[in-house]
Amino acid sequence: MDETAHTAGLRQRIAALYEGDTPEAHRFRYGLLIFDVTTIAFVVISSFLHWRGTEIIDAVIGVVLLADFLARLWISENRRKMVLGPYGIIDIIVIASMLAPIVGEGLAFLRVARVLRLLRSYTMVKRLRRDFPWFRRNEQIVMSALNLAVFLFMMTALVYETQHYTNPKIGNYADALYFTVTTLTTTGFGDIVLEGTLGRMIAVVIMIFGVSLFVRMVQVTLRPDKVRYRCPDCGLNRHDRDAVHCKACGRLLNIPDEGAV
Repeated sequence: MDETAHTAGLRQRIAALYEGDTPEAHRFRYGLLIFDVTTIAFVVISSFLHWRGTEIIDAVIGVVLLADFLARLWISENRRKMVLGPYGIIDIIVIASMLAPIVGEGLAFLRVARVLRLLRSYTMVKRLRRDFPWFRRNEQIVMSALNLAVFLFMMTALVYETQHYTNPKIGNYADALYFTVTTLTTTGFGDIVLEGTLGRMIAVVIMIFGVSLFVRMVQVTLRPDKVRYRCPDCGLNRHDRDAVHCKACGRLLNIPDEGAV
């Protein structure tokens, strides 16, 4: 009975760290975010420089990621949904690529999707808005840039994994990243071409979805600054920062300013 109570108490404490609204929980999630960003930077830099001993660091990172994944799985109310969901599958692939880099080292680039999941959690976004005025003012730009980065690194990993064994022009991640960026921006120098039907289909996906994300990011960056505030009458969510009335229905608004909590 005592052991069961201890297990339940431990599960409750872990759940509070991942989902709670305490200062300790926020520090823990910020720590996870910093760890994720550091991991992504390490994966990118080490793949270009081919450092010796990276397999050991990969394994250590993989163990940490595995512990994090198992902890989230333990406290999850719907474990099947978590494992089979897109971020669950990505986490499993990344953990496998870190612990067995020979199997799929390029898939470690998918780790960037974890940052997207963290930033899109309600508690994390709420905390970032509260702690960083810059994030409040530029949230849409940050999320658009992050979406673009996720797509860029996922496509880079896919290009590398499907081409580097058969395509002599894709010898490392730099080649795959170079091809992805030139295709994304429709520059298309033509010095690197993906081989086979699969390669051509990957290029098509990069061009169609990548350009859409790129254009979206440019639109968010250049359009007038907006704030999110739901109009009680018509439901319009985006208004000018100094708006007094809703443009859609004329309702008097009470948009909180930067000093509101």
